[in-house]
Amino acid sequence: MKHYMIGLCLGVQLAGGAVMAQTTAELPIAVQMYTLRDYGTLDEQLAAVEAAGITAVETVGMQGSSAEDLKSLLDAHKIAPISTHAQLADLRNDMGAVVTFNKAIGNDVITIPYLAEEMRPTDAAGWQALGKELGAMASDLKAEGLHMAYHNHDFEMVEFDGDTALEIMFKAAGPDLQAELDLAWVARGGFDPAQYLGRFKDRVFAIHAKDNAPTGEAMDERGFQALGQGVLDWDTILPAAEAAGVTWYIIEHDQPIDAAAVVQTGATFLTQNLPTTATR
Repeated sequence: MKHYMIGLCLGVQLAGGAVMAQTTAELPIAVQMYTLRDYGTLDEQLAAVEAAGITAVETVGMQGSSAEDLKSLLDAHKIAPISTHAQLADLRNDMGAVVTFNKAIGNDVITIPYLAEEMRPTDAAGWQALGKELGAMASDLKAEGLHMAYHNHDFEMVEFDGDTALEIMFKAAGPDLQAELDLAWVARGGFDPAQYLGRFKDRVFAIHAKDNAPTGEAMDERGFQALGQGVLDWDTILPAAEAAGVTWYIIEHDQPIDAAAVVQTGATFLTQNLPTTATR
């Protein structure tokens, strides 16, 4: 995967051998733009990312913009695209358009974000078939110099003979398909996020770093909370993510009341708590 080197060098050696703490911009921290979808204009959304010290984003499709205008805004805010969420239907219907747009903005990871209910397989054979299709797509994108990932929710946590649907799909897809594990949804699906990361060792492009509120709380935010303020055990999860080979930690919240605050809280939490091995 492409590792963007933006900002200062990683750590500055001081007298006596101490190393300065890394800044947010130096760490593999990004924001999923879906978090900010209701926060003003696209320019204002990117300004909120920049204000939090973050220099990378995962876009939502074409962000309602032309490639030229989006690239201009990203450059103006000194932000790099590290992935996009592209719908499976768009890849099926016109993969070339998705490739062209993302090459134009400098992005090289195409991530399928969601399957509508009518698109979800209902048995193991169906998940295997979908995996083979995604593996073929990943191979086609690889030929274009791009990578492909898949983002889960909780419905992929259903088990068939001991394997989750997500595992079945990835086994059928082959090594070109990478995982973007949304750990809040993994937990909602009944699995321990730290343990589940181990099942995808060396295939995890990124995690969606988000938190669940205690049961019955924050219902106006779909039961999610800002990173580090919920019930997930990040002291265990973050080292497990590093051990699994995670490249990016992407802040997300599905329905924030204050999106800019969620982004800032996530940036602060990850900057203070990422393992020292987490580098760009």
